[in-house]
Amino acid sequence: MIATALTTVVLAVLAIGAALAAWQSRRWLAGRPATVGVVAGLRALPGRYLVDVHHVVGRAPFNARFHALVAGGFLAALVLLMAMGIAFGGSRVLWLLLAVVLAVMLAGALMVRHRRRVLRPRELSQGRFARLPLSLLGFSGGLLLVALDQALGGVMPEALALMLIAVAGVAMADLVWGVWKGPLKHAVHGALHLAFHPRPARFHDGKGRDTGLKPLPLAPGEETEPGALGVERPVDFAWNRLLGFDACVQCGRCETACPAYAAGLPLNPKKLVQDLVAAMDGQASDAAYAGNPHPGRGVGKAHGGAALPLVGPDAMIHPDTLWSCTTCRACVQECPMMIEHVDAVVDLRRFQTLELGATPGKAAIMLEELRATDNPGGRPLARRWDWAADLSLPRLPAGGFCDTLLWVGDGAFDLRVQRSLRALVVLLRRAGVDFAVLGEEELDCGDVARRLGDEATFQSLATRNVATLNARRFTRIVTADPHALHTLRNEYPAFGGNWTVTHHTALLLELITAGALTVTKPVGRSVTFHDPCYLGRYNGEIEAPRALLDAIGVERREMLRAGLRSSCCGGGGGAPLTDVSGERRIPDVRMEHARETGASLVAVACPNCALMLEGVVGPRPEVAEIAELALAATETAR
Repeated sequence: MIATALTTVVLAVLAIGAALAAWQSRRWLAGRPATVGVVAGLRALPGRYLVDVHHVVGRAPFNARFHALVAGGFLAALVLLMAMGIAFGGSRVLWLLLAVVLAVMLAGALMVRHRRRVLRPRELSQGRFARLPLSLLGFSGGLLLVALDQALGGVMPEALALMLIAVAGVAMADLVWGVWKGPLKHAVHGALHLAFHPRPARFHDGKGRDTGLKPLPLAPGEETEPGALGVERPVDFAWNRLLGFDACVQCGRCETACPAYAAGLPLNPKKLVQDLVAAMDGQASDAAYAGNPHPGRGVGKAHGGAALPLVGPDAMIHPDTLWSCTTCRACVQECPMMIEHVDAVVDLRRFQTLELGATPGKAAIMLEELRATDNPGGRPLARRWDWAADLSLPRLPAGGFCDTLLWVGDGAFDLRVQRSLRALVVLLRRAGVDFAVLGEEELDCGDVARRLGDEATFQSLATRNVATLNARRFTRIVTADPHALHTLRNEYPAFGGNWTVTHHTALLLELITAGALTVTKPVGRSVTFHDPCYLGRYNGEIEAPRALLDAIGVERREMLRAGLRSSCCGGGGGAPLTDVSGERRIPDVRMEHARETGASLVAVACPNCALMLEGVVGPRPEVAEIAELALAATETAR
């Protein structure tokens, strides 16, 4: 009787859950078509969940433990309940085994309660999420008492046992409801998202890193639907991206990692994703959101719908929120459900820029100058090389060959960046590297235009740069600009550009290791290294700069947020141009991280980072580009 009642309750609740899931799928399928490998994705799902997801979850060990206990205990309990009710009946051995797995789940549920009631992290959403500990405890605790009683022979009055089963059933129903619109959404939505992910190559079963933006169909002969230049409405997203937004469990990890949020700009990436989720409702509103809002903006004023524009002063996403993003991918790096926040931001920006011409601040002027002159400042291309007038840099002509092609980027127009480029050139010559530059034929790589949504200008620059580079022969491209590195390495292949592209820190480390450069005057100072977002998170290179600093004799001190979890300087994604104000400046927040180390110097390896961090006023560590430090450490060599 008890086993049958349990099985009936479980089957009924699961049937309701299946119906809710089927209804929910209508929301996703309202989006644009997307090609996915259904069979391959489902086969890869267990590995992605157990390896990729748990790698992220494991960064918080306490959370990882209660996830394993709750999820493992819950799934094992469902399997045993099915077995008892359908095939084997309620033997004492099975009841005892059920009691063990429920005890495991109960331990996890108590940890969840401790986190939400005692630790109370600020980033956790409340509302229906606050019921999660009670539901977990009701299911595991109620059934544990029944299972222990049945394992001992059934001494409990049947009425009391049935009452406990009813309590567990209500708790399980709340958990299943939570799969639809609550804290357990990732149990179903997340699993489907992992299987049908828009970037399958980012998982361990792919190449493990996939950060390049995908091109819009703008080339002659490619068909573009009306309104297909980016995303205006929720239904303009591909269906598997809508599924990805629904996988968000509002854990707040993206919120705590976001540099814009930390500086008080009107962007909370968790709220952004929840705005996209809510926007699919018939009469969309953010009134039910129970987490931290976008800084400076209240909750309940945003409205929309599946077929209504997403961006606008009273729409689900305010324009200032959209343009606050630095595209640093800190949110993506921290998300345990592998949601691609930055892709969504760029898709929305593409529509604003290409269809509406609504790029804000100085960004619109910059894009006009870029279209007219092929560089963001509107200056003649020849002026990029004024800093090297006395260096007689060799130009690589069409059909020519060199070992290393130096891509200087548009930072070369800036006096501060010119100092580090001169240091790099001197080091290359000191090491006997056969290198050359493109001269006036090097155009802007298009990184900023693309992040600002101007895909047309980016593709124009990309196709011309690819043609220029493919007309020459070289072993590798070296650049000191991580944004150019990422664009050339990861985004130009879609336009026919496939080369070995190396960051200058990796090349300088190689030259020192091979003995081509000799360290004669170790730096001997306390140094903290600021990881550029487009070098670390976008390209996975965090070891070479540190090994180079160690080789030139610094006392290296790590910031709390470093490596792949580094915090942004505020210079990416066109953020300095969109000019959205917040409570503080992002580089000021980052410099605080550097001050906390007590280091006397911050080493940078990106022109944007150098400019942003040197712009911090007040007492602060000195800022030096890593090539300048390497030059000083080897200045009497050769």
